[in-house]
Amino acid sequence: MKRSLIFVMAIIMIAATVLSACAQPTAAPTQAPVDAGSGSGATVESVAETTVAPTEAALATPIKIGTSLPLTGEFSITGTKHRDGYQLCVDLINEAGGLLGRPVDLIVSDNQSDVDTTLAQMERFINVDKVDLIFGTFSSKLEFPATAITEQSNYLHPIPSAAALRIYERGFKYLVYFQPNAAEYIGASPVMMIKDLIPADAQPATVALAWADDFYASALITGLLGEDVTFQNNDGTEKTVSLAPGELSKLNVKIVYKEMWPAGFSDWTTLASKLKAANADFLFAPVTSTDEAINLVRALQQVGYNPKGLFMSQGAQKEFGEALGSAANGITIQASWHPLANFTGLLNGKEFTNQMFLDAFKSKYGTDGGEDEAIPFALCQGIEQAVRATGSTDNTVLRDWLSARTADDPVKTILGDFYWDERGLPINKSFIMTQWQDGKLEFVYPTDAFPGVKPLVYPKPEW
Repeated sequence: MKRSLIFVMAIIMIAATVLSACAQPTAAPTQAPVDAGSGSGATVESVAETTVAPTEAALATPIKIGTSLPLTGEFSITGTKHRDGYQLCVDLINEAGGLLGRPVDLIVSDNQSDVDTTLAQMERFINVDKVDLIFGTFSSKLEFPATAITEQSNYLHPIPSAAALRIYERGFKYLVYFQPNAAEYIGASPVMMIKDLIPADAQPATVALAWADDFYASALITGLLGEDVTFQNNDGTEKTVSLAPGELSKLNVKIVYKEMWPAGFSDWTTLASKLKAANADFLFAPVTSTDEAINLVRALQQVGYNPKGLFMSQGAQKEFGEALGSAANGITIQASWHPLANFTGLLNGKEFTNQMFLDAFKSKYGTDGGEDEAIPFALCQGIEQAVRATGSTDNTVLRDWLSARTADDPVKTILGDFYWDERGLPINKSFIMTQWQDGKLEFVYPTDAFPGVKPLVYPKPEW
């Protein structure tokens, strides 16, 4: 009898132990989202200190971020750099313990610089992979249709590099752009540089315009000329935005040549010969990629056309300087970032400066980081701040928090402070102007923003 009693008691104890192990733990409460409209001004640091510890299940479940990038094809140089910028930011977040106590998983897909592939990947991220967040791609050509998919699914779509105004004029509510402004307004920067830095009697009298048949490049030209932007909304209605009178109206110049080249263009020598025949003092040449910029400059060099000034919308990459050598000298390019612009941002609830980005990039990749890596890194900083501040990956919650940023309570990144209008375009942000000088991309305008600004070289050195 005693043995039977002991046996029964042993069975009861084992059963109790098993049931205890199988029981679900009580879920820890999650932090309530910060009220986006309260204007409380809660900082990233204060939110980080009060975050409640997540459950074990949350610790095991990564925050999944999907990004479709052009790692091959015509946009591959910039696409791979964007990937590296995103990855560095995610790695630093994970090294600091993750986000909301969860690891962050960056899912990168190569869209091959193709629209249809981009759209298929966006659909997969949302409907198959069930990602928590989306990080944007490079080029207006890809982002214009991609943003329609995310908007329909109520996914926040932070954009690193897609500047065409038509993207932001469709009434979408889930867009935020992490560069200074839309492409139509970029021309204001080189025009003001000309007006402010070149003596009145030496300013160009004639200009030529040559550009790619592309959302971005065409948008820049539209802004220079002051033309209307007309596009079709998703519901089939048309919208027109007037940009009159145009940035070139601020200069006393005559336009002596205009040409748009088609996609897949290769007859650079013929184009360069036409530009030489027009012999404009200043050439505005919006291009879609570094490769296009290199090909055009080589053709201009081959035919011997030496404009006094040359502005291009791509060419800040080190590959541009390496490919062209001294031929790059004197070429000006607008930029969203420069090593000398040492903005102070936030990451993981702590101060994170431009110099810290440069040091971390060098440590991880063994080479210097540039603008095309800094822009996506800044985007990742901004979204990390939103997730940390709200304690949520709910895309509407994040959208509302970002929409509530102000000059006094902005998102803080290595590209500077950001807050946005109702379209998702930054408020009070301007581009900086750079120029290749003796193999280095120097910061030339504005002259009073940061130390280390170099004098503009004008006229441009001859080839």
